[in-house]
Amino acid sequence: MILKILFVIAIILQFFAVAVALKLTRVTKYNFSWMLLTIGFILMAVMRLVEFLPYISDIKPQDYREIFVWGGVITSLAFAIGVFMIQKIFKYMKRVEDSRRLTEKMFLNTIIQTEEKERKRFAKDLHDGLGPLLSSVKMSVSSLAQMKHDEASREIVENTELVINEAIKSLKEISDNLSPHILNNFGLVRALNNFANKINITKTIRINLITELKDERFDANVEVVLYRVICELINNTVKHAQAKKINISLSIDDEYITIIYKDDGKGFDVNKIVEQQGSSGMGFSNIYSRINSLKGEINIESENKKGTLVTIKVLTHDE
Repeated sequence: MILKILFVIAIILQFFAVAVALKLTRVTKYNFSWMLLTIGFILMAVMRLVEFLPYISDIKPQDYREIFVWGGVITSLAFAIGVFMIQKIFKYMKRVEDSRRLTEKMFLNTIIQTEEKERKRFAKDLHDGLGPLLSSVKMSVSSLAQMKHDEASREIVENTELVINEAIKSLKEISDNLSPHILNNFGLVRALNNFANKINITKTIRINLITELKDERFDANVEVVLYRVICELINNTVKHAQAKKINISLSIDDEYITIIYKDDGKGFDVNKIVEQQGSSGMGFSNIYSRINSLKGEINIESENKKGTLVTIKVLTHDE
């Protein structure tokens, strides 16, 4: 009785396997190797059913011995050829995956390049359009300041000149933040040093940039992505972490750039931030997307009241 129950279970499982195999036949675009495997599963199910016949009828096993032998031979042949040819499925899956990754990379690169192009255009429009106008106004006010005025008028002129100087300074800072000419002309390390110095001047936080690199240049896309990512991390720390110090380490090992970013802030729940990438407001979605566009690796470690550690590794050239 137990043997009969086990036989029934085996037959049910075998036909379930057949159903799954038939379903996967569509998924594999009716690949010949998978069709052979499916035929093998069907023959095995039929053979299990035939083996069960003596339990429910007067048929003797010897009555279908020859059919059973031929069924076994055909099943073995179908499985052998199918397994030998199934590598085509894996090659097809690899091609699909490679194509998907390439499309994703091209999509991300297009977004980043378009963004950088718009940044440069906007920075140029500000510099070439608004810059000369403010300079002209400054010259006019300077000429006006040299004339004789009463005390009240002189104070107004001086204040106006001060405001114009601040506007020109702010315009230059906005233009540099949109498209830093130091990055384009002198490379990643000089641009990061310049950005860090601007933050350090405010004395709200101390940024230490540690690197043996000097004026080494990398692929333009790599430099832009890493610059934007590190600036985003610094902005996150300044806005959210309540940190007093940031240490940034840059090094090259073979063809890889490794960046280690560490702050002593209040930390955060990494899992929660990753799950809420689109709405976290901390820019981690942007950071992940930019590093993925370079096929790089990024690891973020953080705990409450224990600061944040970010490790980034990318190739020195964009593939």
